[in-house]
Amino acid sequence: MSQFGFDSTADEVLADHDLTGRTAFITGAYSGLGQETARAMGARGARLILSGRDPAKLGAAADTIREQTGATVETLACDLASLDSVRSAGKEANARFDSIDLLINNAGVMASPLGRTADGFELQFGTNHLGHFLLTNLLIPLLEKGDRPRIVNLSSRGHHLDTVHFDDLNYAERDYDKWEAYGQSKTANILFTVAIEQRLADRGIHSYAVHPGGIMTNLARHLEPDDLANLRKRMESNAGDGGMTLKSIPQGAATTCWAATAPELEGKGGIYAEDCAVAEQSDTDPSGGVRSYALDKQAAERLWTVSEELVGATFAW
Repeated sequence: MSQFGFDSTADEVLADHDLTGRTAFITGAYSGLGQETARAMGARGARLILSGRDPAKLGAAADTIREQTGATVETLACDLASLDSVRSAGKEANARFDSIDLLINNAGVMASPLGRTADGFELQFGTNHLGHFLLTNLLIPLLEKGDRPRIVNLSSRGHHLDTVHFDDLNYAERDYDKWEAYGQSKTANILFTVAIEQRLADRGIHSYAVHPGGIMTNLARHLEPDDLANLRKRMESNAGDGGMTLKSIPQGAATTCWAATAPELEGKGGIYAEDCAVAEQSDTDPSGGVRSYALDKQAAERLWTVSEELVGATFAW
């Protein structure tokens, strides 16, 4: 059992950790949970590589974090909705950096209108899963040089909303539902975590999926007033007598930091965490837990194979 929980903050989780000499690469790092994760790790001595699609915002976030923590902060532009951009970022990272110890796949899009990435993939699946799938694989050589390397993939309790539809991943035939599409992408994040663990655990690289909690960040930028009202109602109905359970951004970054550093997780990847603890498997609990279909090893293997086909590369490292 973890000593931390729902109310814990990133600073509290990292208080007893010295991250000096460790390098953390964080996607979606110039706002919200990504920036808070970077700040908290920088405050404990980590060298930071901030990644995102907007170089100006990356530079501003880097300056802020340097001022707050004194950390060494570098930036790397990468648009996860463009495979060409991801390939360029992977090439640049391998040329510029010696190693990565912690890869935090934090960036994402939620409940967006039907859209397509530069390569024609449904926007949420293409950004949340395929962009991170390709980037992570391109960074494996740097992770192999890291010290006790870990990969943390931000999923969500939104994975309860849907499984992965292998017959129509990109809504070529299905009617589009933005919440189901979000759920599919978040389930894919967990299956990706399972597949990484199966492939790389024997090399000392471990992977973790996390649900950060309900937090109002710019991830909610696509939500309409009715979406927000329905989301609040759902949270209230699922929270029992405690009512709505929104987290602050420092609380939201806590489970990411816990998964990246907790000694009790050493050598134990392929799991889904929430509230700074490994979640129970449940196919019925609306207020928590991880669905069995998200941990299915055969589905994880199938998603890996399909993802390689979609990004046009096979990875053996």
